[in-house]
Amino acid sequence: MHKKVLPILCGVMLLPMSTLATAVAKLPASQDVKMGAAEEVCSDFVDPKWRDAQVIDGVEIQESRMCNPDNPADIAAFVKGTNNISMDTLMKTQLAADAITVGNDMDGDGDPDHYIIKLEIAELNGHSPDSQLPTTTFDIAPGIQPTFWVYAPKTRDMSTLSLYEPVANSLLRAPSPVIRVEQDDIIWLVLENSHYLPHSIHLHGLDHPYMDHGGEGNDGVGQTGQMDVMPGSSKTYVIKPRQPGTMYYHCHVQPHVHIPMGLQGIIVVEENRPNNWVQVFNVGAGQVRHPSEAVKEKYAYEYDMHYQSVDKELHEMARSANDPRIISRRLNVEYDITDSPADYFLLNGRSFPYTLRESLIIMEENKKAKVRILNGHEEAFGMHIHGHKPMITHYDGVDNGPSSYIKRDVHSMVPAQRIDLELNGTDDGLNSFGQGIWMFHDHVEKSFTTNGIGEGGDISLLVYKDYLDEKGIPKVHGMSLAPYFTKEFWQGKYPAWQDYDAWKSLGLPEISAAKQEAFVPAPTAVNPATGDASQVAAAKPSFIGQLFYGLSLGLLGYLAFVKRKNIMALFGK
Repeated sequence: MHKKVLPILCGVMLLPMSTLATAVAKLPASQDVKMGAAEEVCSDFVDPKWRDAQVIDGVEIQESRMCNPDNPADIAAFVKGTNNISMDTLMKTQLAADAITVGNDMDGDGDPDHYIIKLEIAELNGHSPDSQLPTTTFDIAPGIQPTFWVYAPKTRDMSTLSLYEPVANSLLRAPSPVIRVEQDDIIWLVLENSHYLPHSIHLHGLDHPYMDHGGEGNDGVGQTGQMDVMPGSSKTYVIKPRQPGTMYYHCHVQPHVHIPMGLQGIIVVEENRPNNWVQVFNVGAGQVRHPSEAVKEKYAYEYDMHYQSVDKELHEMARSANDPRIISRRLNVEYDITDSPADYFLLNGRSFPYTLRESLIIMEENKKAKVRILNGHEEAFGMHIHGHKPMITHYDGVDNGPSSYIKRDVHSMVPAQRIDLELNGTDDGLNSFGQGIWMFHDHVEKSFTTNGIGEGGDISLLVYKDYLDEKGIPKVHGMSLAPYFTKEFWQGKYPAWQDYDAWKSLGLPEISAAKQEAFVPAPTAVNPATGDASQVAAAKPSFIGQLFYGLSLGLLGYLAFVKRKNIMALFGK
């Protein structure tokens, strides 16, 4: 029995303390945060006929079920050249008449062998002395407009949609366009520097001579070959690539700044085939609507995927002044890339949810797609596609043979690296887990955030055709996408889970300047006889008093238990 005495004593001691728990906390109500105006997931800003398969000026153009497909007239001009299409087709584009000059068929295989390709440099979301707002705007997500410098096909007319709309025309955008040429063709790549700073083009991984026939540098590096291309000047890079593959081009002037600002792109050398008219530009990357003959031998679809990141500090600094000398000092002297983590993560120039409009991978069961990927980030990258295990066939444009092919669900890449993936729609639990809507993204977790808010960043979807609506939007079965299409969500004002239930149990608590009843003790009672609250309060036992009282009771109980026989004997007398 003595073993039970101590627990009984402790319990008696704790009894007076129960009064401390009598104040029941009242939780504050949940706020009802207004979501704000949500954009349409896919509005009617493009002609629905643009999505259809069609033939323009003899150019076969694949269908594109995307919400925002490329202009088919642009595709025809990119394939045939602006000097080789009808005036009606050219007027449906915003290309300059000499943007792509296609030469003669010199080897008699049915396709041209000499191209003159002209690039300009455009600034997006820049600054003008005439306005406090960004000019030639390009949104990567609702309300988010970092400044970019990009290569662009040579254009005519205005850089914006109209005098009253500051939105950049469709040819001026991030990322810089994918360029396609054919193996063994003669290419003159002309950079017309329309920007206010020096620039160049370095053909990374692409077969090109160090010097051209005129004795000028051909590698795009001012320190080793030739002076950079100054504002208002032009430079022609001459190449005749002997090896096919997925390559890279970028500016080599202050590359720690110019490459992250957007002067980077994919350049593809297609395998030589008869009658092989390649699509010279794929503006905005994504689906290639006129694949090469070599690609069509193995694949039903082809996609270009350009991943890049944005340091908000750098991109805001680039529009901080109108004087190029001040901008040059800030970018080249004051900016420190070693202490500047990225804030925005892009796939083909956009962040989720805008990736849903133009950077889906659309598949069909039992068909294959070729996916070319560039890691334009400044850090490592891990490509992960849900529901599939794609096979890597090329590293940096090189096919090392079937023994080097690797099938896996995460493909890692270092900066500037390229890989070619074979995506197979065979439902066998290995190549594909079956039809549906499958996410894909860089599996470095910060890459699926936008300014630290998720889910955003470079997320997009692989969608089988039966899971698309008539506008090309995936028929998702989960949560509403509406919050992601509001500016408030990316400003951090809208709780992600607020409307998951009718009680808003995962929203935010109401915040009030007054004290909350839930966090203060009950008010002190007033003595009705004297009106003095202090007398009542003084009459209440303190915590120490209650503890002493409980301890005393416990000791008395224990003594009574030990001396119980003597006590019982006293009562017996």
